[in-house]
Amino acid sequence: MRTPIGVALSALVALAAMQAFASRETAPLAATKPIVQRMQINSLAQSKTAMLAGGELGHLTYSRDAGKTWTPASIDQNRQASINQISFSADGLTGMAVGHEGWILRSTDGGLAWKEVNFQQRNGEPLMSIARMPSGEWIAVGAFGRAIKSNTDGSNWQALELPPSVEDKHLNRIAGSADGRQWMIVGERGLVLISNDSGASWRDLPPFYNGSFYNVASLVNGGWLVYGMRGNAFRSSDGGNSWTKAQIPAPISFFAHSQDAQGHITLAGQGGMLALSTDEGQSFTLRRAGMRANLTDLLIQGKEQAWIASSTGLHPLPPAPAAAVKVANAGASQ
Repeated sequence: MRTPIGVALSALVALAAMQAFASRETAPLAATKPIVQRMQINSLAQSKTAMLAGGELGHLTYSRDAGKTWTPASIDQNRQASINQISFSADGLTGMAVGHEGWILRSTDGGLAWKEVNFQQRNGEPLMSIARMPSGEWIAVGAFGRAIKSNTDGSNWQALELPPSVEDKHLNRIAGSADGRQWMIVGERGLVLISNDSGASWRDLPPFYNGSFYNVASLVNGGWLVYGMRGNAFRSSDGGNSWTKAQIPAPISFFAHSQDAQGHITLAGQGGMLALSTDEGQSFTLRRAGMRANLTDLLIQGKEQAWIASSTGLHPLPPAPAAAVKVANAGASQ
């Protein structure tokens, strides 16, 4: 009796082994969204070699085919600190990215690879914005009045001297005029700083609004537009000496903009809302972007393709007849 039972058991084991190693079709895996559709994106930029997106957990990705496919950029240090802005110099190859914990990264190949040039693991303030001065010097600004400057390669950073009125106010954005001579820094509690010598010295403007400004735009006619909380935007046509309130029909906070050669402006902001102006920022009409997320940046790839960054990822934005858009220019800072 034992022999037949043993033979039967051996046969069962052999059959199980054959089943285990037999070839079979693998069920298809569920489609995975690209990372740019699964993370908060804070900044978009166009370099000479690629379109860049940066955001949460230190992600920097690039596309070399107008956003069809995305590749993670090479970063020599994985800090997992949020990237807040990416900016390139006029050559479209040299760029800096800034983020939380005082993190600063530098690229010399248009954003395909990045090298850390600054990081403060302890007591590092978030850096919100960075720009390259005509001298080649870089200036970065951020939370609690943090402002630093560096030589051309970012190897050494030191404090930037600002007026005492800055105190501990958050500095949200730095931007320059088209000719590079006049610059502005905007921030918390209505702070507006101006430089008339390409960032070498700064002074504060008399306050004209007590809420936060999130961004500033140099207008094509030589004026300025500052904007931020609850639909508050102000326009200056005399180099910042006087300001007029723009007409925006809803109390929506705005964070980013684009602009075309005719001075048409698009603001992107809270709750998936866009504000469009065809009179150089004097008045705006509202349009929904098709999502409820907060909109954090805009980038235009030619006349037919617009991209919008948000708290829910990167989305294409179909052009609207009244939309004011700025054609992406390699190396142009936003």
